[in-house]
Amino acid sequence: MKIYVYAIAKNESAFAARWMASMGEADGIYVLDTGSGDGTPDILRGLGAHVEQAEVEPWRFDAARNLSMDLVPADGDVLVCTDLDEVLCPGWRAALEAAWRPECTTARYEYVWSFNADGSDGVKYLYEKVHRPGVCRWTHPVHEILTYDVPKVFCHVPGMRLEHHPDPAKSRSDYLRLLEVSVAESPEDDRNRHYLGREYMYRGRWEDAIRTLRDHLAMPTAVWRPERAASMRYIARAYLALGDSEKAEMWLLRAVFEAPEQREALVELAELMERQERWPECERYCRMALAVTDRDMSYTTEPWAWGSLPWDLLSLACWHQGHRDWAVNCARRALALEPDNERIRRNLALMQAGEP
Repeated sequence: MKIYVYAIAKNESAFAARWMASMGEADGIYVLDTGSGDGTPDILRGLGAHVEQAEVEPWRFDAARNLSMDLVPADGDVLVCTDLDEVLCPGWRAALEAAWRPECTTARYEYVWSFNADGSDGVKYLYEKVHRPGVCRWTHPVHEILTYDVPKVFCHVPGMRLEHHPDPAKSRSDYLRLLEVSVAESPEDDRNRHYLGREYMYRGRWEDAIRTLRDHLAMPTAVWRPERAASMRYIARAYLALGDSEKAEMWLLRAVFEAPEQREALVELAELMERQERWPECERYCRMALAVTDRDMSYTTEPWAWGSLPWDLLSLACWHQGHRDWAVNCARRALALEPDNERIRRNLALMQAGEP
């Protein structure tokens, strides 16, 4: 089996050597450089990559990725697309070879998009940028996906793990424009409308976020419950930012009913109850969240819902209702999950001392 890696790059000299080392299990590495001025192509070539250079104007991620895919030789059996700020963990090739079958078009594997402060996994989900050649092309100017000419046949690859270690200084200023282009080009695509609403939320454009996310929820193709629940949670955040806690609560409750198998909306409800000092309801939502013990591998889950926060909120809710032993126990659980959190440590000390 021949496995080739392909990628796009621009000014990635800080990551080039690390990336090349992690891709070294491939039979060949092919990179399209789109205008580096920091020596990235020379570093990659010096480490064995085949690099060609071209400018993509106007810039679109799908166009660049298709050009990079076209660099790969025709004799490849499996193609692996990554970015230079990502790392494939050792042993990935053996894991892929063990899982791949001739009828497969697409592999799914673990992707860690972010890490918590203590180095543990943050946001992670299943990725599918490994594919058979000749059956798909990249589409959409940003948040690009592979669109297939044949029915997709998945294989899950246990032991294959891709980690994202980005440059925090790298700008994503062009994402909003590209998402607006994407929605204009493909107005029927529900995923990109969700992404656009989320981007408006990130930018503090609250009214635009609410409008776009409500449009997403109204689309007949928007049927994936975790993503629908995420849109509802983002609408709630926008209303909260606008000072309308009543509508925020309503949308969070809708998110709970939409995806009861997820913690996120329950924890956000508990936070809202804590701000309003509605302690019995805060306790109830915390306990409901903690009863959800299986974190699904979708990109809509968020690490704060699976760390110390629900135990921390529960400790406060119990304390304010006079359940002091429970409060101490919950604060201990929160601290065990986040031992460097000084606020939780102080709260636990005060609770153990019996201070109000």
